[in-house]
Amino acid sequence: MEHRLVTVFGGSGFVGRNTVRALAKAGWRIRVAVRKPHLANYLPPMGTVGQIQLVKCNVHDADQIAAALKGASAAINLTGLLSQRGSQSFEAIHVEAARAIAEAAHNAGIGILVHMSAIGADADAKSKYNSTKGEGERAVREAFPDAAILRPSLVFGAEDKFFNKFAGLARALPALPLIGGGHTKFQPVFVGNVAAAILRCVEDTATRGKTYELGGPEVYSFKEMMQIMLREIGRKRLLVPLPFFVASMKAFFLQIPGMILPIDPILTMDQVTMLKTDTPVSDGAAGLSDLGITPESLETVLPTYLWRFRAKGQFEGTTPYPESALQ
Repeated sequence: MEHRLVTVFGGSGFVGRNTVRALAKAGWRIRVAVRKPHLANYLPPMGTVGQIQLVKCNVHDADQIAAALKGASAAINLTGLLSQRGSQSFEAIHVEAARAIAEAAHNAGIGILVHMSAIGADADAKSKYNSTKGEGERAVREAFPDAAILRPSLVFGAEDKFFNKFAGLARALPALPLIGGGHTKFQPVFVGNVAAAILRCVEDTATRGKTYELGGPEVYSFKEMMQIMLREIGRKRLLVPLPFFVASMKAFFLQIPGMILPIDPILTMDQVTMLKTDTPVSDGAAGLSDLGITPESLETVLPTYLWRFRAKGQFEGTTPYPESALQ
C-alpha cells in the first residue's frame, strides 16, 4: 500500500489536532507544519511510530512553505486567528498566508488542497475576521481553483474556546453577559465532524473546487447555548443582556492586555461586531450530509468534557456510599 503524505498547516490548533488524529487513523503519513514544533509534541503519539512528523514552518516564509510541501500529495490549511497581536494579524494569516500556501501547493504540483474558512466569510463583512476570511477564500480560489473550502459555524469540542471559556467564567462569576441580548444564531458543529469533513475532502475527488458549510443538527441562539452550558455544569447564573455598544466599550479595555502580553483577550471589539451576524448554514448550501457525515448534537457531546466545571467534577450527581459500607 502506498504511504500517502499530507502536509497540515496549523495542525497544532483545536481543529488541527483532531484532523491529525483522523488522518492518522485513515492511514496517511502526516507532516505538521507549525511555528513552534516543540510545543506540539502531543501530536506524534496520535499515530504509529514515524507516521506524524513535526516541521518548523513560518507561513510568512515562502521557502519554508515550499519545504513543508516537498513530496506531499495533499495539503490542508487550518491556520487562523481569533484575535490579532503584532505581526499575527488577520490580514497576514487569513489572506497572505492562505494565498502563499495555495500558490506553493499549485507550484509544487500538489493535486489536493483543503482550505479552512468560516461561515460569515465575506470580503465586504463589517468584522475584520469575516472580511479577511472572505478575502482569503478569493485568494485561494485564484491560486488553486480546485481547492475544497470548508466553512464551519461555531466549532465545539473538548478543547474549544467557547464553551470552556464561558463555563470557566460561570465558575467564578455570579452573572454572564448576553452580548446584544443573546439573540445571535449559531449552528454549532462538533470538531470531530469537521475533522471527518476535512478527511473526506482530502480523499474524495468529487469535492474538489467546492465549498461546504458545516453545521450541527440544530440552530441555537447565544442565550440558548448559555442555558444549555449552565444546565450541564449544574450552576445557576444570571444572564444579563448587554447592548452591543456597551459590549464594544468593555471589549476595548479587555483587549488591551492581549496587545501587551502573549494571552488571548476574553473579548475583542471585532468579536462583538461578529456577534451582530447570525452564522447558521445557508439555505441550499452543500454541507455535512453531502459529505456523508451525520452531525453530532450539542447535548450529546457537551457532557463528555464540561463535567470538569461542575462543583464536584465527575462525581457530581453520584450517590455517595452509605457510612455503613465504609466501616
